[in-house]
Amino acid sequence: MSDTTPQLPSPSPSSSRSPETHVIDYRAAERLLAARDPRGAVKLLDSVIAAHPENTAARLLRARAFFAAAQLRPAELEFELVLEREPDNAFAHFALARTHERSGRPEQARKHFRLAAALDPRPDYLAAARFEE
Repeated sequence: MSDTTPQLPSPSPSSSRSPETHVIDYRAAERLLAARDPRGAVKLLDSVIAAHPENTAARLLRARAFFAAAQLRPAELEFELVLEREPDNAFAHFALARTHERSGRPEQARKHFRLAAALDPRPDYLAAARFEE
């Protein structure tokens, strides 16, 4: 007798990833970043962003992970992409300013610190903006 069980094609890595899996990966990346494993967070977020390149939250989290891993150029590019989509995102301006500051570009940093403070007058944003100078 022959086996009549139909043979299913084996799933490819990309087809086995569901939207639910991407949410799980995003949440796991948040936890990895909080646990000071930014490189692990970036790895998880790469697949999320590949599947959902328009997801600004995932890009912002990946930018934060790049920054925490001292990968300043990739962090800068991600923060800039977030700001292209959300120019009123005070946190992204503040984080981009910190990235410029760490890269030795104080004038670019000041511009984004001031934009962050203008958008959201939080004490830490105002202090970094140094409006009195």
